[in-house]
Amino acid sequence: MSTQSAKPRIAVLGAGLAGSEAALQLAAAGHAVDLFEMRPERMTEAHKTHLPAELVCSNSFKSLDPTSAPGMLKTELELLNSFVLRAGKIAQIPGGQALTIDRDVFAAQIDQWIKEASNITKINKEVTDLQSLTHDAVLLATGPLTSPSLTSALETLTGAKDLYFYDAIAPIVTAESVDWNHAFLANRYHKGGEDVYINCPLDEGEYREFLASLLAGTQVPPKNFEKEILFQGCQPIERIAATGPETLRFGPMKPVGLVDPKTGKRPYAVVQLRPEHLNKSAYNLVGFQTKLTYKAQPEIFRKIPALKNAQFIRYGSIHRNTYLNSPDVLSKDLSFKRDARFFAAGQIIGVEGYLESASLGLLAAHSILARLQGESFLPPPRTSVLGGLYQHVTTPTAQGFQPMNACFAILSADDFPGLHAKIKSKDERRSIMADQGLSDIHLYQKKLIPSEPLPHYPVSI
Repeated sequence: MSTQSAKPRIAVLGAGLAGSEAALQLAAAGHAVDLFEMRPERMTEAHKTHLPAELVCSNSFKSLDPTSAPGMLKTELELLNSFVLRAGKIAQIPGGQALTIDRDVFAAQIDQWIKEASNITKINKEVTDLQSLTHDAVLLATGPLTSPSLTSALETLTGAKDLYFYDAIAPIVTAESVDWNHAFLANRYHKGGEDVYINCPLDEGEYREFLASLLAGTQVPPKNFEKEILFQGCQPIERIAATGPETLRFGPMKPVGLVDPKTGKRPYAVVQLRPEHLNKSAYNLVGFQTKLTYKAQPEIFRKIPALKNAQFIRYGSIHRNTYLNSPDVLSKDLSFKRDARFFAAGQIIGVEGYLESASLGLLAAHSILARLQGESFLPPPRTSVLGGLYQHVTTPTAQGFQPMNACFAILSADDFPGLHAKIKSKDERRSIMADQGLSDIHLYQKKLIPSEPLPHYPVSI
């Protein structure tokens, strides 16, 4: 470890969204950062490139509505100078009410900022021995696809077995292979400006035929020694279908807010396709994450009339995600109870979602900065979504710990004095919560970030 007189040096393990956010935040504050990333030396089951902050699942950062939980989180991250959110806006493509991302542009922007930061040294190497790192602080942000060797090192560090769940990825098809005789362009209720979603309608007979094929499809089995644990927000399409014949019509295939211009009526069921890039050359099947085999996927998904000639540029898949029992192993400043030199952030500590991961990377960076300055870590207000996520990963519960994304369930009504029993409308309640959260995060931002912009922040942020 460096001496007290030496300039502090920080190691960040993992150049995903949390690690990239943290490294850029720490560098912006003037600290030297070694950013370790095992790709491309060692690839994962889901990654395809060597770039930092690669989006491996959906290309959506979710709702822009400021009164929704994902929308509140975006407002909070913007106030706190999030690099990941800024890159998302630079890489934004039309997506209705969602912040939809061109994943290639996004990763390239993060990569550019890391390369331009003179005090970030990117090291393409797999770290397997945590104690070999001599840095003043070490942030583990290796994500849900942490390598087996590092997972073993984490078990030693925490004194407990890691937890895990399975996550699934949706397929992507080429735009030119969509049959427009059976498709139409529209956002739900035509909200969000330009209509960008390709809608693939099915009548009742087509829906029943597709459902039967889906339920009979061959799936990739879990490994014999692992119990299958699926995160609620990423259930495979076939798992959802198995809960009942109408479930898909009230879930990922719901037709509400859509009218087929060919019939003038709402379809019986709809599969929505969301653009992957600004040029709209490829689309992903929204909500169609799957564990079907690669052979079964084209056979089954081509039962959808608009996709009868679909050309797949990525099949759906399922992979094992590792996460820590964070309330048991982490202190309130996101450092490990067994060794306070080590911190953790991102999906590995039990948040689910791109911006959720980045937000915990941002918090961990500020916690490390406070430690290096001899100050106490300032947690975010409980009325903010960021505060709700922080409370989730640091507060033990009797129900057991599971990954969580940005939602109103992580906020307590007791923290909002403006709420009272007479307010029955869900929209009014959420508006009050969003207003209070925004007010409180403004106060938090003034305490956390200097009034004068840090000189190290790039002009673009």
